[in-house]
Amino acid sequence: MDGLILINKPQRLTSHDVVQNVRKLLGIQRVGHFGTLDPLATGLMIVALGKATRFFPFYSKLDKVYLGQIRLGFSTNTYDADGSPSSVEKTDYPSEQLLLKTMEKFVGEIEQIPPVFSAKKFKGKPLYIFARKNREVKPKSVRIHIHQFQLEAYDPPFIKFCAACSSGTYIRSLAHDLGQALQCGAHLSRLERIAIGNFAIQSSCPLDTLENLVRENKIEDVLIPLESVLPEIPKITLTDEGVALAENGNLILAEHICSAFPGERDCLNGGSDRADITRMFTQDGKLVALGRAQTDRVGIHPFLVIDSRESEM
Repeated sequence: MDGLILINKPQRLTSHDVVQNVRKLLGIQRVGHFGTLDPLATGLMIVALGKATRFFPFYSKLDKVYLGQIRLGFSTNTYDADGSPSSVEKTDYPSEQLLLKTMEKFVGEIEQIPPVFSAKKFKGKPLYIFARKNREVKPKSVRIHIHQFQLEAYDPPFIKFCAACSSGTYIRSLAHDLGQALQCGAHLSRLERIAIGNFAIQSSCPLDTLENLVRENKIEDVLIPLESVLPEIPKITLTDEGVALAENGNLILAEHICSAFPGERDCLNGGSDRADITRMFTQDGKLVALGRAQTDRVGIHPFLVIDSRESEM
């Protein structure tokens, strides 16, 4: 079984728990996800099955959209409600006008320091290993882009917000840094991921729904097959000779192409680094490989080859 499934992760499960659940439900081992959610968070996860796990580089860098709630008044050591208070509680909350002005300062390209309780690596090890041992570390800041940080409702001490951001953004850090800027402390109290690229939460299914679909042999209702992966990338149909060449990683020339079709516009963001990539198909519609146009010679070179004749069951 190969393809993608959009899962609506419940609270308190880790992303690894979700993968393990899918492995058990489908009876396959080759399962992975394309973006971690903290146990506190809920919402959209892209789960890959079989050969689709090889497409991680294309999906892991997509922009994300979140709905959440920030609690003003004190910060925590984990930057969210699961942590212990790390500051004295304050009840002198900012005005809505000041809050809006401060939130605006975080929009755009900014430097962000990851939470010490996170899987971000420091000297080859996850930061949380050092944090759990009370060892002080200074993580390097990461350049991220906040496309939108919008106030949805303000009922002190709670802020409801919507944030659209680049991959690699920690919303926990955003909440913590907002509290520092407002000088009253803050932490993330609730979070839901509602979009990854052009994938929306409305298209996802809870784990219990997936279980029912497996029981009823209707997994195809939610499975995005390999042939539908990366629809924004142009596709070509190969001759039989072209298929044989592609399966062995050999150069594809014009005479090996039966037809060509453009990709879907604006299907997924982050497409600038994909301008020279093509999806290669057999004449009966099976995905064979992804190829990259050669700059020094005419032709397309397969760089991610998929043997469509085999599938993990």
